[in-house]
Amino acid sequence: MLTEEQKRQLIREALEAREHSYSPYSKYRVGAALLAEDGRIFQGCNIENAAYTPTNCAERTAVFKAVSEGCRVFSAIAVVGGKEEKPTGEYAYPCGVCRQVLREFVEPSAFVVICARSEEDYREFTLDELLPESFGPAQLKD
Repeated sequence: MLTEEQKRQLIREALEAREHSYSPYSKYRVGAALLAEDGRIFQGCNIENAAYTPTNCAERTAVFKAVSEGCRVFSAIAVVGGKEEKPTGEYAYPCGVCRQVLREFVEPSAFVVICARSEEDYREFTLDELLPESFGPAQLKD
């Protein structure tokens, strides 16, 4: 269970990560902050590409950074996003691909997803709520 201060810190880190967004085409800037079980926080931002398909979401950027640094156990993620001119105008939710990537590394009933407009204005879910009846590593074990 996350404390209120941990939630606020994750949201702050996601807002900071959003500032690094490379989104010249959609102008939709997203930041994410992924909390590892060991307390480390990995930031990610969305990175667009003119060919669109190679575009990477903020959540996956954070996960890939963490995994590339040897971290594979996570507790929570905060996500913030919106159009450039409205930095906190709406809630940004992880896309289906990001939900599935998160599912690879977490226990969906315990992993917390925070979708925030600000430190005070956020919605909280488990990954199970956002990706019910998910397919994960356990389905591939003998």
